[in-house]
Amino acid sequence: MAAMDRRRFLSHSISASALVASGVSLSACSSKIELQPDFLYGVASGDPLADRVILWTHAKVAASDNPLTLDWEVATDNTFTSVVSRGIANAGPESGFTVKVDATGLQPGTDYFFRFRCNGSNSPVGRTRTLPVGTPSAVRLAVLSCSNYPAGYFNVYGAVASSDAQYAVHLGDYIYEYAANGYASASAASLGRVSVPANETISLADYRARYAQYRTDPDAKVLHARMPFIAVWDDHELANNAWKDGAENHNPVTEGSYAARRAAAQQAYHEWMPIRTGNDRGVIYRSFNFGTLLTLHMLDTRSIGRDQQIEVTALLNPATAAQAQASFASPNRQLLGTAQLQWLQSGLAQSTATWQVLGQQVLMSRMEFPATILQALNPSNTSPEAQAAGQVAINNYLTAKGKQTAGAALSASEAALLDTRVNPKLGYNLDAWDGYVAARETVLMTALQQRKRLVVLAGDTHNAWHSNLTLMGLVPGGPSAGTKVGEEFATPSVSSPGLEEALTLPPQQVEAIFKGVVDDLRWIDASRRGFLKMTFTPSEAKGEWVFVSTVKSQTYTAALGYTASYAA
Repeated sequence: MAAMDRRRFLSHSISASALVASGVSLSACSSKIELQPDFLYGVASGDPLADRVILWTHAKVAASDNPLTLDWEVATDNTFTSVVSRGIANAGPESGFTVKVDATGLQPGTDYFFRFRCNGSNSPVGRTRTLPVGTPSAVRLAVLSCSNYPAGYFNVYGAVASSDAQYAVHLGDYIYEYAANGYASASAASLGRVSVPANETISLADYRARYAQYRTDPDAKVLHARMPFIAVWDDHELANNAWKDGAENHNPVTEGSYAARRAAAQQAYHEWMPIRTGNDRGVIYRSFNFGTLLTLHMLDTRSIGRDQQIEVTALLNPATAAQAQASFASPNRQLLGTAQLQWLQSGLAQSTATWQVLGQQVLMSRMEFPATILQALNPSNTSPEAQAAGQVAINNYLTAKGKQTAGAALSASEAALLDTRVNPKLGYNLDAWDGYVAARETVLMTALQQRKRLVVLAGDTHNAWHSNLTLMGLVPGGPSAGTKVGEEFATPSVSSPGLEEALTLPPQQVEAIFKGVVDDLRWIDASRRGFLKMTFTPSEAKGEWVFVSTVKSQTYTAALGYTASYAA
């Protein structure tokens, strides 16, 4: 893709939208001409079904808290000569002046245009699309994760808007909760992207202000107006490393009730995201049927059922290992929670689609490292001596593994390195499914027993991955360890920094280490921002990773970096 000047492109797009949206206001809106709302954050759509879709906007009169009643329209053309659905909606302080409507009576697999109007003030025109029925020849999803405003421009959103993707799937960390001087903010001032509010988001007003800031990004506006979103939250929509009863980045002594903070965060999420809201805002797992081609099951691995994380250091420390290991290996340890797991198992059983796709937050594949490496790579000690010791442990293990593959004789110490009874393997990130091994085995066994073609989509790590999904062999008398059940395609971040900043090693060396050590890993990119385009056909699931050249400048290029295919 050629370099683009986004300011010039956006200026043209907004001008065109304003012309298309102009016209005589409808009768539902207040007749007071002075009450002309702005539409500062554009429009959005989401949660498409075959006959309906959620439409979203934010409408407020400057310096006024008076509620507004808006007209909305859906048409088959961008001049709105053929309106197929219309109605009225309210914007008021109880929803932070956000508006969501469920536009019904639509046709499957069809592009539509929509807008909101009030007193001659018109929103930009958005484009949306319903889900197909029957057997579509192809479905194209743009998979996104980890959009961090102070870390850089949302160029990736712009690249998705320019792609041929039909639907955007956002797997969480749509916003970040940190204070203005917090994570990934080193360049924020120079980029003009200092977080608002300046404090960490805790109250409903805080979360509303943070969403509003993120939605001022020009490319966020363009993408939301370009295609429908199917989204779930991860931890940063609330607080880092959240679980069902708390979070690493929440201190109840200084920040108050976690339940109150979670309720505020979830309310703001439902207000600002084009998601279908039920009676319980905490329940967001749901499924989308793209005809008989695929069923997309969107999961909540973060808030509703997750048990508290166990630290790697607790498992490796002799003083804490016994208790930590008992919790870690418990068959009752939950990531999804019982209700969501039963819902997923039922959904998998009932779906007859060719592909069963899990849209969820964290890596499901086994990212296992031997204990000798994990013990040497202490994240709290990044001194040159510690890093050198870690490199020695990695080299020793890879040397032994290479000799075993070549059929060469192993020394006693080398044989011990490869003996998992002596040198057990453990996931390096226990916030992912690697920290919930029984829960993962249950999901994978369900897919295997039901003979489903499983694809898992993941985000969270800020880097790109493609891996096999294999069993650990935890079920007595069941399939053996290493049995393949499906494949995982993981998207890089929109702007959050990845392993290239967390580690001091060159990205190529990091990639070589992961590919050498992790058995199920097929490919990794350890340094670039971008998105994953998934194309599903009756014969294959194809992942294409598209990377942008920079997130620190608004002039950028986007290019295909890697392609992987999983045959049906």
